[in-house]
Order: sequence, then C-alpha cells, then structure tokens
Amino acid sequence: MKPTHYLCLLGLMLITNNSWAYGGGSSSTKACAKPKFSEFVPAENTEVASGSAFSFIASSNTHPESIKVTAKGLTTAITVTPQNAGSSFKVSGTLPEALKGTYARIAIDASAQNNCPGAGGWLIKIAE
Repeated sequence: MKPTHYLCLLGLMLITNNSWAYGGGSSSTKACAKPKFSEFVPAENTEVASGSAFSFIASSNTHPESIKVTAKGLTTAITVTPQNAGSSFKVSGTLPEALKGTYARIAIDASAQNNCPGAGGWLIKIAE
C-alpha cells in the first residue's frame, strides 16, 4: 500500500471514532416529562347545566401555579388542592354561566417542574 492510503485510512478512522462520541446520548440528556391530567368530572361528552362544577387530577410533576383552565376560550377560576404529600393535585372549578346550549372544551395548560409544557382537556355539552 502507498503511504497516502495509510493516511486516508487513518483519517477515516479518526472521523469514525469522533462520530461515535456524538451518538446515543440518552444517558446524558434529560427527557421532557410533561404533566398528565386524568379523572375528568363530568365525563367526556356528558351534558351538564351551565355553571356546573368540574374537576380533574394533575400529575405530581405539575407546577400548581402554572395550571390555566379555559372553557370554550373563557378563563375559568380554579382551586388547586394537593392530594397527598408528593402526590398529585386535584383541580376544581365551575363553568362560566355565559355558556349555554353549546359544546365546550375544557382546555388545560400547565408546565411541569422541569419547565416542560403540557396540555389536555375534554369536551362536554352544556344544556340550555
């Protein structure tokens, strides 16, 4: 082999070795753990009266101050209560009286303790 072949081979080995250093990385990067929402009351697609109460559970990694709830775009006042120490949060509120005879999505926006945003919600029918 010619000396130039050895140099090319050495260069390829160095490039390959460096590229392996940037692979994987799953052990050094932290995944985004989004907040989760469950136990929606009233249940999805249920018909309720205007001004009815609603509630849901937010996962333990949720920043309670970051939880925002809207019903068909209208901001809704909520109460956040810790369930158990280090556990989840119960979020409750009432639907706006202005919503009547329509479907409304109760939309939830919040961020987790690692500043990872999350969203959720469910659809209900509001009676006349």
